Amino acid sequence: MNIKPIHKASCHCGAVQFELTLPNGIEDPRRCDCSLCRRRGAIVASVALNGIKIIKGKGKLRLYQFNTMTAKHYFCSVCGIYTHHQRRSNPKQYGFNVACLDGVNPFELKNVPTNDGVNHPADS
Repeated sequence: MNIKPIHKASCHCGAVQFELTLPNGIEDPRRCDCSLCRRRGAIVASVALNGIKIIKGKGKLRLYQFNTMTAKHYFCSVCGIYTHHQRRSNPKQYGFNVACLDGVNPFELKNVPTNDGVNHPADS
């Protein structure tokens, strides 16, 4: 039996709570310099679409889309914290806000690369 580690996560106010299945821990942490990511400043990591389970507050999540309207960015409608997004570069994955993970301080992650979202390949 393959038991996958389940990690709890939430927005700032706790209205949105979710679980992440991260069998290999935090994978592919990164920043992005696109117009949205520059403003929100989050470090994101990847998880499969079936790796996120909203356990509380699904109705509190709001969707934001821009530009190609491909990526789906979700945030808490109460506190405004970005929780996750369905990725444009890989729609079979979510990117999630590492700072939402219980017990994780994203400032302790070292050598987090920045993706070139300004020159995203899907924009050409």
